[in-house]
Amino acid sequence: MTLIMGVVNVTPDSFSDGGRYFSHDTAIEHALELRREGADLIDVGGESTRPGAELVDPAEEQRRVLPVIETLAAEGVPVSVDTMHAATAAASVEVGAEIINDVSGGLVDPDMPRVAAESGRDFVAMHWRGYLTDPHERVHYDDVLSDVHGELARRLDALTLAGIAPERLIVDPGLGFSKNPEHNWAIIAHLDRFAALADRMLVGASRKRFLSTVSPVGAQPPERDPATAAISLLCAQSGIWAVRVHNVRGTRIALNVLDAVDAHRDTP
Repeated sequence: MTLIMGVVNVTPDSFSDGGRYFSHDTAIEHALELRREGADLIDVGGESTRPGAELVDPAEEQRRVLPVIETLAAEGVPVSVDTMHAATAAASVEVGAEIINDVSGGLVDPDMPRVAAESGRDFVAMHWRGYLTDPHERVHYDDVLSDVHGELARRLDALTLAGIAPERLIVDPGLGFSKNPEHNWAIIAHLDRFAALADRMLVGASRKRFLSTVSPVGAQPPERDPATAAISLLCAQSGIWAVRVHNVRGTRIALNVLDAVDAHRDTP
């Protein structure tokens, strides 16, 4: 069964929600609403990864996310922390985070692999080629499938050598990061190639710009939710471990449809 990871951005400059959940109270309320809508776990982040976003000091990042993570964990909500900073990862684990979700795959902070290994928590390693200061940078691939697969495989090997148990590693092909729309669609069409890299894979397509190619002209991020739900359905059909989404309700309905159909496949 594919899990749904609901996104909570405790940032003033999120591309998807414009900072609607920047305060601790609204972030917690939103996370609990996502749980009621069907999220299996909540991903809490305090630094935007959109192109050109301002970098956040780890101390400020922790001020944003730790109270939210601690409250949710106390409520019994499974939480992952979306961070590239080892200090934030360590502090988040201390207050209850069960997963460290690092979009850089441990490349930004040299202490991250060690902290992740010592924490004993699951670690999401995403394909990453650097900060998106220019959305057109780092998008050249000789063969996007082979290149991304090879770069991810080498990263996973490095993380394993750093002491992270292979069964703790979750791979993420990094849709939207240093990839143009054609690259993203090619990866989605061949998810099975990347799933073989680890026991579990996380896919995060939610509201990303490349979905504009299949959405109405000028569609804003929330208007890309139908395309997101369609990709979530494809992921579930491919046996992907989890999808990371902003609109949990839409994805939950899409997966319910698949469950209903699957329950009747063997019915005469």
